[in-house]
This record gives sequence, C-alpha cells and structure tokens, in this order.
Amino acid sequence: MTDVRTEKTADHEPSRRRSVGVRVGNVVIGGGAPIVVQSMTDTDTADVEATVRQVSELARAGSEIVRITVDRDEAARAVPRIRDRLDQMDVNVPLVGDFHYIGHKLLSENPACAEALAKYRINPGNVGFREKRDQQFSAMIEIANRNAKPVRIGVNWGSLDQELLTTLMDENAFAGHPKDASAVTREAMVMSGLLSAARAEELGMPRDRIIISAKVSAIQQLIAVYRDLAARCDYALHLGLTEAGMGTKGIVASAAGMGILLQDGIGDTVRVSLTPEPGGDRTREVVVAQELLQTMGLRPFLPLVASCPGCGRTTSSFFRELAQQIQDHVRGSMPEWRRKYPGVENLNVAVMGCIVNGPGESRHADIGISLPGTGESPAAPVFIDGEKKMTLRGAGIADEFLEIVETYIEGRYGANPGGG
Repeated sequence: MTDVRTEKTADHEPSRRRSVGVRVGNVVIGGGAPIVVQSMTDTDTADVEATVRQVSELARAGSEIVRITVDRDEAARAVPRIRDRLDQMDVNVPLVGDFHYIGHKLLSENPACAEALAKYRINPGNVGFREKRDQQFSAMIEIANRNAKPVRIGVNWGSLDQELLTTLMDENAFAGHPKDASAVTREAMVMSGLLSAARAEELGMPRDRIIISAKVSAIQQLIAVYRDLAARCDYALHLGLTEAGMGTKGIVASAAGMGILLQDGIGDTVRVSLTPEPGGDRTREVVVAQELLQTMGLRPFLPLVASCPGCGRTTSSFFRELAQQIQDHVRGSMPEWRRKYPGVENLNVAVMGCIVNGPGESRHADIGISLPGTGESPAAPVFIDGEKKMTLRGAGIADEFLEIVETYIEGRYGANPGGG
C-alpha cells in the first residue's frame, strides 16, 4: 500500500524528443527550439488585400508561421505582392505555400512565388500519380533546393498514397499474423512520410530543411501514428489533428490528442485546425494553440488569469465579469506589453469569487484579488507577491484592480528587462 505521507511527487515535466532544427524564415522549428505555433488562412490567396489582412491578424494574435493556399496561377502570382505588403507593414511572419496536384507547375512557372515563400508544403498523396509521382515530387524538391527553402512533407489520411496503401494491404493479407486495417493504414502514413523524406535527401535536400507531418482526425490514430513516426526518425515534426471540428468539440479533440503527444515530448510545431463558427474569428485557433502549450507548462505566451468556476457562494456575477475584463485586457495589451515588458508572459493573476479558496489562490499568484461572495463583507483584499497589500471597496473595484495590475507590471518588468 502506498504511503501517501512519504511518497515523493514525480517530476512530470516532459522531456523533448531530439530532432533536427529547421529554419523557416526567421523561425527555428525543432532542434530544441521552443514549440512553434502556426496557422492557415482561409482567404482566396489571389485576393491580396483580404489575405494580407488575415495574415496580419493571425500574426498579431501570435501565429509565428502562416500557411496560405497556392492552388492556381492567380494565387501564385499574388504571393510576392502579399509578401511585399506584409513587409511594408513590418509583419515579418514567414509564409508557407500549401501545394496540391500542380505545385511543381506553379513553382516552376512562378519563380517570384518560389522565392517569396519561406517553406513549401508537399502532400505525397497527391503530388502526382503513378509514373508522374517521382518526376513531379523531384521537380518541387529541386526548386526548393535552388531557393534554399525547407519543405514540409505533409501526409494526410484523407489523401493518402493509395498505391502504397494497396501494396501494404496486399502484403498484410498474406502475412502469417495479419494486422487490422487501421494498423496498416498507420504504417502507410508513416512510410509515405519517411520514404518521401528519404527521396528528398537523395535529391540533395539536407535533413535540416525537412519537416514531416502525418495528420488524421481520430485521436487514438493520431497518437499512434506520431509515436511511431517519432520513434523512427529525427526529422522535425509538425503536429496537428486534421479536421478537428468546430467550437468546443474541435478544442477538446485537439487538446486531448496533441496534449498526450506533447507530454511524450513529440511535436516541434503545432496547429489547431478549428472550423470557424459562422462569423467567428480565424485567430481563435492561434489562441487555443498558445493556451494548450502554456497550460501544459511548455511555453509561456501571455499572463495566466486563474479564476474560480463559481458556486452557490458566488451568486454575484461581478467576479465573472472582472475575470473576463482582466482576460480581455491582458490579451489586448500583449502586443505592446511584449515590446515594453520582457518576461511579462510569465505573470500569474488570480480573480477569485469568495473567501473559501480566494485568499489562498490569490497568495499563490503574483497578483490576485478575492472578491466577496454571498453574505460576505463587501470588501476585496488584493494580494501581491503572496502578501495582502490592500483592500478594495465600492463600485470602482474593477478599474482600481486593473490599475494595480498595470502598476505591478511596470514595476516588475519595466525596471527589470528580461523578466523577474
């Protein structure tokens, strides 16, 4: 029987898988670098204004790489203009071209597009079929080599190389101990990525310009595929649950699958592929990816705001409104704070709703407030660095607390570049 009095708590901080580092524009993926957040536009790339606007919004939200669709000549011709406009706006986020079916043709006929992109995404399942597959894949790799651009070999089970899958299925049927179909499909995905990467190296592409992804939309399959892939190579890995879905379903599914892999130390760059809700904001996928990494303790992006869920003791909605106000203020202020206050992303703020856990949780935070619950004295103690410093009363508590937070940030991070 375990002695709970003497058992030592294990250190569960994940050990990162060793991978080859890849430079994509001004960003490094893998090689021990912080896990990179990326996203993808849903605009028509040929619409320069709309695409520039959305790339800028995604970059401002924290996307460190943005992928854009390059599906036809009009889109390919627009890419250099998009890059120029972003540079004029001082938005230096790297752009990745997403190519399917005719990527070899678009890159060869639009050299300015090939130069403007920071990376090419190649899907080995639809880069070409039968005898054209190797020829067209080789053409894209050779263009990437000439321009010194990295590539992502992006396998997706929705467009898996059917010839390879059929071969493996046939071999499995005659095996002494055949595997189930899902296991064979996973092996086909892993082999598709690894064989394509090996072919790219044969064509002269160095390992430090190759990233692999193997995306599925089923959680257990995702975990199994990436664990197998990670065990069989040291390429940098792009992690994501494809077609994750909309709203809470997509968020939960992405966090469940990728969270397990990240805890295993697998994943050098991530994307949360959410379906935007009608009228929704595309930047939500960036926020979710950041919060996933930060919640797991893998990388800080902005101050964390802890708040209680509320119960019968917190019948007032005031603490919820204050928590939301603080959260919105923090996220809206981060672009400026990031420039002015290095290290501010490590700040912890607590907004609690009653006396039960409020004072204790507030003491654990850098700065916290414990609001009065039902039947409690209409006073809100404020704790700074573990000590009660003041008590707020009256209708102006929210504005006063925000001012205290701003003053604390200025004092701690403004006077100490690099963070406290």
